[in-house]
Amino acid sequence: MKPLLASLLTLSLFAACSVFTPTPTVSPTSSIPTVVGDDDLDYLQPDLPIFREPLIESQRGALAEMKDATVYRIEFIVDDNLVNVEGAETVFYTNQESEPLEELGFRLFPNILGGEIEIRDLTMDGTPVSPRYELANSLMIVPLESPLAVGESVRVAMRFSLRVPTEVELNYGVLASVDGVLTLAHAYPVIPAYTDEGWNAELPPQSGDVTFNDAAFYLVSISAPKDAVVVASGLESAPATAGPRKVWNVAGGPARDFFAAVSRDCEVVTQNVGEVAVNSYAPKSLQKENRAMLEVATRALETFSELYAPYPYAELDLVVTPTLALGIEYPGAIVIADKLLLGEFGEKNSAYFESTVAHEVAHQWFYNLVGNDQLDEPWLDESLAQFATWQYYRVNFGEGAADEFEDALRLRWERVEGAPMPIGMPVAKYSGLEYGAIVYGRGALFFDALKEKMGEDAFDAFIKDYVATFSWQIATTEGVKSLAEKHCQCDLSALFEEWVY
Repeated sequence: MKPLLASLLTLSLFAACSVFTPTPTVSPTSSIPTVVGDDDLDYLQPDLPIFREPLIESQRGALAEMKDATVYRIEFIVDDNLVNVEGAETVFYTNQESEPLEELGFRLFPNILGGEIEIRDLTMDGTPVSPRYELANSLMIVPLESPLAVGESVRVAMRFSLRVPTEVELNYGVLASVDGVLTLAHAYPVIPAYTDEGWNAELPPQSGDVTFNDAAFYLVSISAPKDAVVVASGLESAPATAGPRKVWNVAGGPARDFFAAVSRDCEVVTQNVGEVAVNSYAPKSLQKENRAMLEVATRALETFSELYAPYPYAELDLVVTPTLALGIEYPGAIVIADKLLLGEFGEKNSAYFESTVAHEVAHQWFYNLVGNDQLDEPWLDESLAQFATWQYYRVNFGEGAADEFEDALRLRWERVEGAPMPIGMPVAKYSGLEYGAIVYGRGALFFDALKEKMGEDAFDAFIKDYVATFSWQIATTEGVKSLAEKHCQCDLSALFEEWVY
């Protein structure tokens, strides 16, 4: 294995208001393009045939199990400048909580990510409604005329205008239009998870991720300039040409979010892994590096599918962008920083490159398939994704490579002088330096300590059971502890006190 792997991760690996009236070059259409029959507009459920194809065959049982999950029907019309976007959205929401709801919450993340989003023509079951806004206009509260009982459904429709920032700045530049690449992350009104405290709503710190969502289903139409390529969460149709533009229809889910990228300089290489097509998109000048990225991604997908559970989707897309993070995870899609393909880290670059791609692939299991509160319990996805990357090196390159990755984790922890800080705190409780050192460094080492305490066989069975038990659900720290104790028939309180709490 590469001798420079011991210095791996000395650079952070994070995934990671006013309104306006843009002048679009394309006016919004009168309705979202038909991807299902018009008769389905009043009652759209996840068990429609259109949602079967994006899943591999063994995972299609989730459609019946999640028949009450939220369904988003979204249209994006991307301006020729790749900055302004006109949109329309219809949300089919069923109350799956344990109590009636008097209002619905929608996060408007562009308003705190350096962009601006304006909502108009808001209706509830066809009736106009006036919302209120909180948290720097990043939370829209929609009142219900009468409480929505458990099991009852409602249809919320709206239009929106979006301006995307033209600098890669806030939260690693997840939402940005830079160097001919538009990244639409968290770019639409989304219903957050509902907790004991109500709708999950807080201003996320600059370190870490910004969302905490339940798994939902998506039918999306994206109109973009004819010379652009669209990469999106879910299964994309072949684009239809309409004059100077092309339209992509996308179906996806279950998924924690929807992501799309629009690029004018993009070529794709593809490799099939069983039922899964892995597609890697990069600038035309970086196709050698693109093929290397594809190789790592397919190797990681095979590894994690064997260790944890089958990858659920029929596609996995990777796309290169000018993000400030080394990599960022989305459901069925991964963003990789262009600086990694450009070799900007010198002799350390190959180690960063491989570990970043493997880490982001691991998030398809830990963040998306198994959900968690990424703001309050980030260790449940980030520490596990780091541990999974450690396993990736052991499985594919042997104990020597795994030992070097372990050394890198310990070097990361040493940034805070090996301080025994809890790995289970919210993102906001750490400084930026502490977050990288503890959640990404010490957090991965915790799972090795847990394996030693439980025994390797019990630990391996626990991890597989963890993924199966919490698939498309929300895992918690206490859920991890309880399930691990069940598998080892032991008390893990002292270990969790030492590492997690």
